[in-house]
Amino acid sequence: MEKESIRNRLDKILNNAPVLKEIIFSSDPIDIKRKKINKFLSDMLMSTFDDNPAIPPLEWILTRDAIRVFRNILSTRNESLAAFSLLQYLNDLLYKENFEQVQMPGSGFFAELDHLIRGITGKTGVYSDKIPAFVKHKGQKAARMRSINLSTMGKTAEKFIARYPNGLDKDVIRKRVKNIARILKHFNATESDWKNWKWHTRHIIRNANRLDSLVKITDEEYHAVKLARKYKIPFGITPYYLSLMDNDTSRNNDYAIRSQVIPSIDYIKKLKEKKENKESSLDFMLEQDTSPIEGITRRYPMIAILKPIMTCPQICVYCQRNWEIEDVYSRKAVLPKEKLENAIQWIAETPEIKEILITGGDPFLLSDTKIEELLLKLSHIKHIERIRIGTRTPVTLPMRITNSLIEKISKFHKPGKREILIVTHFEHSYEITPRTIEAIQKFRSTGITVNNQLVYTFYNSRKFEAVALRLNLRLIGVTPYYTFNTKGKEETDNFRVPIARLMQEQNEEARLLPGSVRTDEIVFNVPGLGKNYLRANQHHDVISILPDGRRVFEFHPWEKKLSLADTYVYTDVSIYDYLKRLKFIGENTAHYNTIWYYY
Repeated sequence: MEKESIRNRLDKILNNAPVLKEIIFSSDPIDIKRKKINKFLSDMLMSTFDDNPAIPPLEWILTRDAIRVFRNILSTRNESLAAFSLLQYLNDLLYKENFEQVQMPGSGFFAELDHLIRGITGKTGVYSDKIPAFVKHKGQKAARMRSINLSTMGKTAEKFIARYPNGLDKDVIRKRVKNIARILKHFNATESDWKNWKWHTRHIIRNANRLDSLVKITDEEYHAVKLARKYKIPFGITPYYLSLMDNDTSRNNDYAIRSQVIPSIDYIKKLKEKKENKESSLDFMLEQDTSPIEGITRRYPMIAILKPIMTCPQICVYCQRNWEIEDVYSRKAVLPKEKLENAIQWIAETPEIKEILITGGDPFLLSDTKIEELLLKLSHIKHIERIRIGTRTPVTLPMRITNSLIEKISKFHKPGKREILIVTHFEHSYEITPRTIEAIQKFRSTGITVNNQLVYTFYNSRKFEAVALRLNLRLIGVTPYYTFNTKGKEETDNFRVPIARLMQEQNEEARLLPGSVRTDEIVFNVPGLGKNYLRANQHHDVISILPDGRRVFEFHPWEKKLSLADTYVYTDVSIYDYLKRLKFIGENTAHYNTIWYYY
């Protein structure tokens, strides 16, 4: 890109703020420009609190937020944290003599800058010029008009929701009955075998040839699985979960299911590089730094994680513990008895711990007897009031939820004394089946609650897609609990969604649901520190915008008002690139136009 072309684009963007344009295009030193821009922003901020007719109603809120972000970006402290100065970069683009040494701005950069300038000047254009008619009236007339307006919102939401496939649709159920018959025929098995969870674990699909013989896959999918096995990257799919895939390669309905378990070639190559680089750590969440003893992770005062097994019936591509998992359903993955005893003893000797999350891996791969023994030992610790069990088997292997398992778990659920709680992980409404309902209701019939943790990825982030899941989860007895931002690991870039999209989804889509359905909290899991609640602006700040259009965030630790702790700097994925991907798969990106104004 030529210097003159860049200058013209900046000129066009800054035309929305003539005073700011004059400052940035001036030949003043950087420090003088910084002071002048800060004064300009202060004046703009003060005007938003006055009755400024130049700024439409509600637009002032966007203006206030955009000004706050721009001031953050200009902070020399934030420039140091981000290792990048936006102001210096703009100056270099305009005036640096050795222009070829300047990193060229991407389309995402110009898009971010354009929307930021529109934000601070009250020219976002996200609001209609037409004020709703009901505000001009009072009483029942206003209420009826308002009701019509709300119904319009509801109908719009329903149109979006109807686009997403549901595993309880009659046509889908019939299609999956055929899938099951095809799989059983391949393995020369019976319907009785299908009901036996141990049959499924004995027949986990572990290689490309077996996968190709059971369901139609693309050449790229076949090659990716071959590479995964070659480089010893965990791969496996249970026969049950395979039956949820459509026997065609269109990915029209089963995109969320395939993407979870069939790795991309890019993922495999990046993971291979990291494994071979001795200086690179795959422990993105810094669990080793928060493990006081093997088998335990602790990030909060009153809860600890216990990991008795580090494997699953199948591995999610975006798994945060992929670095610890040797293989799918690996018999070596069970924590040795002595180490498990030491971990339980540590819990017993730490009376501040009130709750234990048993996870891994998937603890329901342990035998009924071992699960019962573990719960018995934990129940003998008087200060443990709640035992949470993290498992994906209701989704990937619902046959595991047997009457025997329920009987052994439920006897430790003692209302008023101790709670047993199940936390599972549905990613899409296409994963919900009659078999999963049966598994969930077995827990519910004993008074045990089942909560869901959704990992928000590109493959379930379309407009109202998560809403469709929440509605269906509540109907089968599962409570939406957390919605997690996808971990910022390089190998899972294809899954990552801009943080702004999570906030947009919660404010514009989930907000339309009844309060009993929108019960999940959107969070960013800060490595080594714990959950950061994205709904609250006081927990994070945008501190920079990079030349490729990515935002840089500073996340504050949860205990920042309680004790001194360091913050965490994170570089997000580009909003521009995310919208470009949505457009590529056929989405109308105009439906997402407010995303730029979520910080």
